[in-house]
Amino acid sequence: MEKLKESINYLAQPAIYFIGSTVLFFAALYSRRVWTAKWGIGILSAMALFLGLSMFDPNFRSIVMKPDNVPIVGMIFLIGFFFWLAMKQAYENDERIAAGKDVMERSDARANVWPDLVYVELICLVLVSVLLIVWSIGIHAPLEQPAAPTKSPNPSKAPWYFLGLQEMLVYFDPWLAGVVFPSLIIFGLIAIPYIDKNPKGNGYYTFAERRFAITTFGFGFIILWISLIILGTFLRGPNWNFFGPYEHWDAHKVVPLNNVNLSEFIYVKWMQTGLPGHWLKREMYGILAVILYLFGLPPLLAITVFRKFYKEMGFIRYNVMAILFLLMLALPIKMFLRWMFNLKYIVAIPEFFFNI
Repeated sequence: MEKLKESINYLAQPAIYFIGSTVLFFAALYSRRVWTAKWGIGILSAMALFLGLSMFDPNFRSIVMKPDNVPIVGMIFLIGFFFWLAMKQAYENDERIAAGKDVMERSDARANVWPDLVYVELICLVLVSVLLIVWSIGIHAPLEQPAAPTKSPNPSKAPWYFLGLQEMLVYFDPWLAGVVFPSLIIFGLIAIPYIDKNPKGNGYYTFAERRFAITTFGFGFIILWISLIILGTFLRGPNWNFFGPYEHWDAHKVVPLNNVNLSEFIYVKWMQTGLPGHWLKREMYGILAVILYLFGLPPLLAITVFRKFYKEMGFIRYNVMAILFLLMLALPIKMFLRWMFNLKYIVAIPEFFFNI
């Protein structure tokens, strides 16, 4: 059993955890058999079994049973169930469309508001009320003592819904992770109906007709948001160090890190010279890399993999979509570079408090 725990702790390392989650997400998304009742029940049952058996470990139990963390456990199951249900209906509709049939949402079957819907809502109201009462009695509210200037909590974590942003602060400066990226997330969500005018999928579930949209949004929501919340909740411990789910949160754990900037990689490690004195010469390679990434890749993609989107969207809408898409991918790219190469900044200009 200890060997199994050590293996799970090893797999929970950030690089393995993130890459594994991404691979599993794409493998499941494009696999029809995953979105069937048999697989759905099996996966949810396996998750529940894993949770139940892991509760025998005191370290795991102390983390999961914190009043702040209990809702996150429920959120994992709820998101998993409803995402599976939506994809199940989407694949079933795709099969009906391929067979020349109408989608399930356009079926002639109807249900009356009274009494069918009202009875269901009443039963749900009673069940949720009972759940909230039992929850409030059995688990104390996560209220702490009044703040003391001489005592800071370790780890000091944001509310669960902001843990994704707090995790982003590890890889980007506050002006990017705390201001620019959240603003771009809101802007991107607002821009979706203006960028994507594809009428297919309105009013019914489908995957075949909305592959790119569902894949992109699913990756952004499940991998870049929910998985970061899980990572920050269960795998980030004292001093914001990583800990496995069965590992004791040791406040004295020291992880040696030697984070370096891209300019240090180029001038010190590769060219074996000192850093130039002027910031423009020192950071010109990083600035060039950022410019090529944001403004060189969109036209290249327009004549290759995104050619169809460019023809359908036009110049302006395509470039807005492409830049938002690349900015979304900048987060996992920067995370991977930090974990694998200890790369801190691609552009580091402390003279102007500007770092990327």
